[in-house]
Amino acid sequence: MNYTSNDFSVLSGLGTQERRLFSYLVASEKPTISADDAIEHLGIDRAHANLMLSRLSKKGWLQRLQRGVYAPVPIASTTGVPIPQDPFAIASTLFAPCYISGWSAAEHWNLTEQISNAVVVFTSRRLRKTRHLIARVNYRTKYIAEELVFGTTKLWFGVAATQIADPHRTVVDVLGSPDLGGGGRQTLDLVRAYWKSSHADPDRLLDYALRLRNGALTKRLGFAAELFGEPNDQWVARCRQGMTKGVALLDPSGPRRGRIVSKWHVRLNIPLPL
Repeated sequence: MNYTSNDFSVLSGLGTQERRLFSYLVASEKPTISADDAIEHLGIDRAHANLMLSRLSKKGWLQRLQRGVYAPVPIASTTGVPIPQDPFAIASTLFAPCYISGWSAAEHWNLTEQISNAVVVFTSRRLRKTRHLIARVNYRTKYIAEELVFGTTKLWFGVAATQIADPHRTVVDVLGSPDLGGGGRQTLDLVRAYWKSSHADPDRLLDYALRLRNGALTKRLGFAAELFGEPNDQWVARCRQGMTKGVALLDPSGPRRGRIVSKWHVRLNIPLPL
């Protein structure tokens, strides 16, 4: 949050408890705060906690993210609704249990140079919407069963830990849902970058894919592996065992036409990268 001890001298217009709460939030480096935090730190009841957070928001010290959840407004901010500094950390609060994946994780692992226009979140919460605009940040969410959450690692934002897909899980997630990798063409570029990177681990990648039991994903993985990598015969045989009947579109959002690669039951409905 980049505050200094001198910054607290400018906390004008705040009552004693409001100062204590805001100072606690800054000192703890928590990216978000809720009524539970106020109750625990100040020993007040929920109604009082909610009222205090609402007042801090109206005074411009906190930014409301969603009902009952707020983020601190940086001292240097020229607006009461700044873009949060740590949108990944905020996602871990708003959509928990969850992890960051898709093109957002791909950016983190340097698998793409494309700048994403949304933070991609895989969550085990069933949400009515998949697109969310929160504090001027776009989030895209996808439901995933909790038992299928694996292959993640921690990122730290102050005291807040955020789970993010490792490079291998990032690849299988975008092959399963290419729209979350920026679309079919960008997903192929991302997968090619993975095979050329130091992250490439064919066996772990295949293990992850087979654990997800997604036939279309397995077909796209097999095709992409032969296109960009050099999988051995044993790897190819294992991958083919995870295939299902039917033909998968290379890009599910693309046209339903194009040449079919019979070995992988994949329809090439988008141009392949050069």
